[in-house]
Amino acid sequence: MRVLGVDPGLTRCGVGVVEGVAGRPLTMRGVGVVRTPADAELGLRLVAVEQGIEQWLDEYEPEYVAVERVFSQHNVRTVMGTAQASAVAMLCAARRGIPVALHTPSEVKAAVTGSGRADKAQVGAMVTRLLRLSAPPRPADAADALALAICHIWRAPAQNRLQQAAAAIAPDRAVAQNRLQQAAAAHASHQASKGRTA
Repeated sequence: MRVLGVDPGLTRCGVGVVEGVAGRPLTMRGVGVVRTPADAELGLRLVAVEQGIEQWLDEYEPEYVAVERVFSQHNVRTVMGTAQASAVAMLCAARRGIPVALHTPSEVKAAVTGSGRADKAQVGAMVTRLLRLSAPPRPADAADALALAICHIWRAPAQNRLQQAAAAIAPDRAVAQNRLQQAAAAHASHQASKGRTA
């Protein structure tokens, strides 16, 4: 499985590609940052993020794209930029038919370090160790992108099993719901006929 991890941001959008399967050693295929100038117009910055992500998709041809799920922070302006960059990454993947998974920061930290409260230094150290790198990727956005890809590779098998189980249950649920509706309709019909004969 080859996954492009995207740590969204307008000034620095971390990107990293990891290949492998859960339970086996993973391999980093590439890591970097898509940068945009802070003083440029918003629309141009989003175009630059799109072009950067498209280049990564062209070069590495990932099977999945894992994007950090945007969560509310105190700085609304920062959240807006992060959300916009996140949407661009999802759009680029969807245009190519590549499945997108969203992972919260705490999910990623827990998957990589064992603690959902780990700091950036701990995440970077574990990414370095798991991918057998000589040094932590810089800046931290790049390490976070690799952590997202690792998280998705490790979580995907469990998520697939859950989806398959839900799909298997769905027909049974539909049958049960249909029977309930039929019983309700029969009850309503019976009540109506009692009302007419009374």
